[in-house]
Amino acid sequence: MNNPKVLIVDDEPDIRELLEITLGRMRLNTLAVDSVSSAKSALAEDTYNLCLTDMNLPDGNGIDLVKHISQHYSDMPVAMITAYGSMDTAIEALKAGAFDFVSKPIDLQRLRELINNALQLVTPIADTTINKQTQLLGQSAVMIQLGKQIIKLARSQAPVYISGESGTGKEMVARLIHEQGPRADQPFIPVNCGAIPSELMESEFFGHKKGSFTGATNDKEGLFQSADGGTLFLDEVADLPAPMQVKLLRAIQEKAIRPVGSQQELKTNTRILSATHKDLAEMVANGQFRQDLFYRINVIELNVPPLRERQEDILLLANFFLRQLAESCQTPPPHLTPEAEKALLAYNFPGNVRELENILERAFTLCEADEISASDLKLNVDSATPATSITPDSDQQSVTTESPIPLDGSQSLEDYLAELERKAIVQALEESRWNKTAAAKKLGITFRALRYRLKKLGLD
Repeated sequence: MNNPKVLIVDDEPDIRELLEITLGRMRLNTLAVDSVSSAKSALAEDTYNLCLTDMNLPDGNGIDLVKHISQHYSDMPVAMITAYGSMDTAIEALKAGAFDFVSKPIDLQRLRELINNALQLVTPIADTTINKQTQLLGQSAVMIQLGKQIIKLARSQAPVYISGESGTGKEMVARLIHEQGPRADQPFIPVNCGAIPSELMESEFFGHKKGSFTGATNDKEGLFQSADGGTLFLDEVADLPAPMQVKLLRAIQEKAIRPVGSQQELKTNTRILSATHKDLAEMVANGQFRQDLFYRINVIELNVPPLRERQEDILLLANFFLRQLAESCQTPPPHLTPEAEKALLAYNFPGNVRELENILERAFTLCEADEISASDLKLNVDSATPATSITPDSDQQSVTTESPIPLDGSQSLEDYLAELERKAIVQALEESRWNKTAAAKKLGITFRALRYRLKKLGLD
């Protein structure tokens, strides 16, 4: 197999020579030209695996060449060589379709990483009817378009801001961008920015040195280091406090971090994807989020549509979730009655795909026989539905949400209810000598529902 071939476009002889020597040592074939017109001629005459182009050329602009390549040679990645500190130019190149950028003076290690990432790119085969993740299951026009956008963005290293309502599957979109790109075999590190205490945030993101603060008994690697070579997904990025926004901005711009207590910066090779359900542009306008950080993470925006805007996907998703639930319990999947299907199609799903999954999980445990009726879905009585559906026999103590709940802050309501459910199930099993059929009857639930709950609670 022939070695990959790289087209170098730069009007400075010293830069061309440096690039040719560096790429030659990487066993890459090169052709170096000094203008946009020469580059276009070379592209028309031969096939290349990568193009490296300078920004300022004698007969044109490197951005124009990026656009030309994106339009006529879309399978070939192109990287921009920018002047030192010209982040605005780099962002403009990424928006035009550049794979990545490297700044002058050229850091050869950074250049090698860029080239290796670019040469790993292969055009993935898109399955726009059923994507890898259930949250992206769909055959609607908006989901087919989203699948195409994911494939395109996977071939870039540009920061992507994923917008959309809660429950639409923004993290799954981020995972697909990562998995279909050149960093697929490297770590994908998701972090909920709203779940980290503000006083620990810098240490969590950048790591710390032993003794840098009280409790720092060992060196700790931060999230940027954990994601090095891969992707760092900043979920709910709108929840970052102002001081952390400043530090994150520097880390993104300089591609380097400084652990707490360290005097030395560490280079990072991390792609940044971010998301939030909030209106980040409005927060910028209100002074709640830094405009310069928004500008850096929002190089490309990708919107994930709410479920109500892709109604034709609802039943496809519903049946997929039911098959998953049935497989987890090793039982045949129940089917939705026509009335249940109509109820789902008429529902607004304010919680989107996540809500649909939760509705079906509940209906799966409550339904009789092998069908789910509209009443099993309980779409209009959520606020009146008990938090636990176990109904013990009359000789057992009743478990209802009206019972006093002695919470002291050490246990969440969800954990408390799970513990009540566990105790009721174990008691029923013990009283029936672990006969599951008898235990299900004693609890007033179906055998399928009991099997599901046993698996969920780790009692199977």
